Order: sequence, then structure tokens, then C-alpha cells
Amino acid sequence: MNENPIWKPSGARIAQTRLSEFIDLVDHTWGISCKDYQDLHQWSIDEAEKFWKSLWDFGGVISETTGNTVIRDAQKLPGAVFFPDAKLNFAENLLRRRDNEPAIIFSSETCIKRNFSYQELYELVSRLRQAMIKTGVKPGDRVAALLPNIPESVACMLAATSLGAIWSSCSPDFGIKGILDRFSQIKPKLLIGVDRYFYNGHEFDCCKKISKISSELGSVKKTIIVPYDPENTIYHKSNLAGYLKPFEPEPITFESFSFNHPLYILFSSGTTGTPKCIIHGAGGTLIQHIKEHMLQTDTQPGDRIFYYTTLGWMMWNWLVSALAMEATLVLYDGAPFYPNGNALFDYADKARVTHFGTSAKFIDALKKTSLSPRSTHDLSSVRTILSTGSPLLPESFDYIYRQIKSDVCVSSISGGTDIVGCFAAGNPNGPVFRGELQAKCLGMDVAIFSSEGKPIIGHKGELVCRNNFPSMPLGFWNDQTGNRFKSAYFERFPGVWHHGDWAELTERGGLIIYGRSDATLNPGGVRIGTAEIYRQVEQLSEVKEAIAVGQEAPDGDVRIILFVRLIDNITLDPELRKKIHYCIREGASPRHTPSVILEVSDIPRTKSGKITELAVRDVIHGRVVENVEALANPEALDQFRDREELLFTKR
Repeated sequence: MNENPIWKPSGARIAQTRLSEFIDLVDHTWGISCKDYQDLHQWSIDEAEKFWKSLWDFGGVISETTGNTVIRDAQKLPGAVFFPDAKLNFAENLLRRRDNEPAIIFSSETCIKRNFSYQELYELVSRLRQAMIKTGVKPGDRVAALLPNIPESVACMLAATSLGAIWSSCSPDFGIKGILDRFSQIKPKLLIGVDRYFYNGHEFDCCKKISKISSELGSVKKTIIVPYDPENTIYHKSNLAGYLKPFEPEPITFESFSFNHPLYILFSSGTTGTPKCIIHGAGGTLIQHIKEHMLQTDTQPGDRIFYYTTLGWMMWNWLVSALAMEATLVLYDGAPFYPNGNALFDYADKARVTHFGTSAKFIDALKKTSLSPRSTHDLSSVRTILSTGSPLLPESFDYIYRQIKSDVCVSSISGGTDIVGCFAAGNPNGPVFRGELQAKCLGMDVAIFSSEGKPIIGHKGELVCRNNFPSMPLGFWNDQTGNRFKSAYFERFPGVWHHGDWAELTERGGLIIYGRSDATLNPGGVRIGTAEIYRQVEQLSEVKEAIAVGQEAPDGDVRIILFVRLIDNITLDPELRKKIHYCIREGASPRHTPSVILEVSDIPRTKSGKITELAVRDVIHGRVVENVEALANPEALDQFRDREELLFTKR
């Protein structure tokens, strides 16, 4: 374990955080004395009702009623109900600011740029809302969207949720079958799509795709096509202007709904079968995001929050909640390396971004280049860099502080679609240690369990949560008995949320994520996280990225197979194989050393950019991959199929 932090905040910086303000509040209100984050975290677990009520007040939740009960049936896991008497409107909380300051700053790789003030966003939501009412959208109806990360996407979501409708979205690069696998389960009344989008220098027309999807979804009463660029008078394939024409902006009368009124339906990746439809409640999502933005990320009014995401990833849902903090959303649509690796940093400078969010894979890819953003960009506005999607390797922490910015809080965060939030995230008042997530999230009794279900520290195990939290899903769509939901999260350790991450809790309270526990390798009965291998091999300049899977051997053991994607003009010769073996053996252990190393030109990944070990594992064993439509590049699987090098020879 690293003993010295790679960064720590100054006293002046700590004094200005929302976290410090919150600590002062709870100390004064409840007569306690929190010396540090760990004290606050323990109090938030021990006194859960006081914590969530304090957060409700601190976050300024707008509600018709709050009620006197904070948690009903707190000991039932699952089964507790947060704020059972509260009534609120999610969209009202995000539309609380209505002035001429920017609510949304948008840019795309094609240099299309648009800004929306808080007042302009409110007015667009008002018109969309009126149009949806005329369409017949009612509370509980599903509104499905096939949209890129543009301002209208935010406005459409807010209009739908203001009516109590349930919002669900996919990115427009999803294939037709993948979209139907998701939307056909939830039967949307309204379908909203985009006329086109751009990626990596190419234009993609979406109108035929949307028409096909609309006709296949028998539940759709109306289909709306949103223009990617409303200023382009040549491209006439949208009908949004006509849909809104009868309506002028008017004050919105927000109807209040119960705290657990359904807000979002998010989808699991679907790489092991039909995607699960995960229902999230309005109040739970709101208060969880208030906590994570304000206390874990130090989002303040006027901050400018950027996260590179699509509408197919829960980080979009997380990002837009920053409006409730009166912050500005900085949206970007396009390829992160188009026309080169400076694109996102150019944008961060121009938009004066305060929080720069991206994936660990983006940082890993930058590390393979000669780019040094700190030498070519100002980045003085950036005070936090957020990373998720996969473990941020220790060497990537080094790269950020050496080549991007030295005085910045790097918060690697981990959670997911299942909870539309985080189990572990940032601590703006605390130090950063390379390779570690800073802290367990407040209000979340996160632990690491051994295979016997015992809490362990300093050893690898299963990430669990031992208490209820507001953003726990309401359930799965069409799971009337709740059995599928309970089986997914509570079967492994009864009465405890089992998240499925293979992780380690350090003595100082940080976390290290080693990958998904269902993708861990088990050679000789020893469980190895795939991130431990990637950390070593991806340090090599010759390797772009890698994927490791376990192959079942005839003797019942498992051997590690490593596939590498190499940089241009490099081939996997015996010397490079030897170099990879040595790097892994010396940097990790002999047990981590792969039995076979093979070259591929591409690695399959989900729509949100995560590499998928499970699909590769199925392919090399000759098993059917349940849902290739969940993959962004399913053709990559062909490179792993029927490889002669993977045949076991007779001894």
C-alpha cells in the first residue's frame, strides 16, 4: 500500500468545500464532533435518519411535503422506504434556477455550438411539456429516447419527468435489435429520436432506423424527430418545430409525486442475456445525486460540470442532476480523439470546466500518446478530474498528475447502473493515493466480504453494502414478484447487497477495484482480478490495450489467456511475448502470468465503452454470446473464435 499521498488539498481549499460546510452543519445541529471524513461516514451509517434528513435540508430539496418519517422499516434489506410521506417533482428540483446564466454549454466534434440559459431551458421544457400533454403522456407512461448528448435531450427528459412519466434512453449508435431488446420490454407511449449524429468525422442518418423502431414498437402513439443542428436549414428531416409550434412558454405547474415515484428505467449491459430494465425512483435518485455532487465531488453553484458520456450510460443521468446544484452542464457529443487527443482539453479550456469527467480507458489511451495537456493547455479552471467505467490504474494517476495537472483532486468513482450512483467516490477534503478510490460514499455501509461472508480489510473480496440507501432500485420492470431483483443482488449474501465487484478495502478507508467478480480469473484456485494484469501489460509502449479471460482446462483447472491489441506496425513476436511475460510476472506474480498470449486488432466492448471479458470467455469456449446487440463492435468477437492456439494438446 502506498504510504504517501500523490496529492492533498490545501487548508484553504478544504475550508471552502461543501463537505466542510455540511460537517459544520451536522456538528452544530446534532451536537457531534466529526474530526474528519471517516468520522462523518461512520456517523452517516450509525445515525442514518439524521444524516439523510440533514442532507435533505442542506441540499435544499424542493418538495410539497417532507413528512416526519425519514426511513420506514430501516432494518429490512431490501424493503426499507425512504421519506414515505414526501411528495416532490424531480424536474422542479433541476429547474430551480431561471436566470440568464448558462445552464447548458454544448459543442460537438463538428464544431456545432449552442448555449442555453436557465431561463431558455425552462421555456423549452415548458413547451415540450405542453406538447407531451397534448400527446396524452400521463404519470407512469414511458417516454423512450434515442438521442445524442445534446441540449434537447436534457429538456425532453425534464419535460417527461415533470409530468411523472418514466424516462428511458439509448444512444443513437445502438443497433435496431439492441434498441428493441430494451424498449420493447417497457412499451413506450412516446418515442423521441434524432435526425442524425456525427462520430469520428462521419455523419450517420438515423431517420430510417427510428421509423423502423417506431413501427416495431406497437405501443408508440407519437414519434418526434429532433434536429441535431436546428440552425441547418438545408437538413429538413425533423418535426420538433412543428410539434412545439402551437405552444408558447408558460409557467409550469409542477405536480408532486411520491418520493418513490418511478423516474428512470435504465438497462443493464445485456451481455449475458436480454437487458434487465432497472427502475429508479425520483426522490432516491435526486437525493443520492445531491449527496454525490455536493459532498463527494464538491459541486457548487456556478461550477461547470463536464462528463464524457452518452445517453446509453448512467453517467448521463448523473451528470444532468448537477442542475439541482445550480451548476452548468458542459455537454460534448462526438469521438473523444477526433480530430486528435486534444479535443476534450481544448473544450475544457474554452468552456472553463471545473469538473472534468471521463473514463479510465480514455486516460489509459492518452497515456499511450505523447500528449501532455498541461504543456499545451491552461486548465486552470479544472479542480476535479473524475474517472469511472473501469479501474483507474496507479500509473494513470501518475500520468494525470505529471502530464495533465498537478494541483487537482483525482476522484476515481465506482457504482453503476444498478444504483444510478456510487458506492465509492471522492472526498474533496482528503488526500489522493495512487490506484485508490478515496472513500466509501456517505450513508453507504460499504464493506468487502470474504467468500464466507466475513468483512475483511487489506485483502481482496466481494464489494457489498450492508444497509439500505435511497437510490436502491424500485425493482425490475415486469418482475411482479420481485424474485429476479432479489436474486440479482441479495442471493449471494442474504440481507446484504452484493454488487459484483472484486475489490479491496485499505486500512485508511480507500478502495481498490480489481474488476468484476464474475470476470475474475481462478488459476490454481487463486482469484485474480483482471485489472491486476491490465495494469502491468498496458504499461508497455507496444500494447494499446488487453483483455484477459480464464479458459477451462480438461483437468478442471483454469488457465489465463491474454489477448493484446498492439500499436501500429508492431507484431507479437517471441521477443514481445517474453517481454509481456516478464512484465506481468515481475509486476504482479507468477500466478498472474498468462499461459497463452495472442494478438487481436480489436477488443469487444459494451456501448458505454467497457471491455467485456464475459463475451470473450463464452466465445473461446464455443458458447453462444447471448446478446451481441449489446456490444458496440460485435464483429470483434470473430477474432477470438476457433483459435487453434487455444486447443489443448494431449500429453
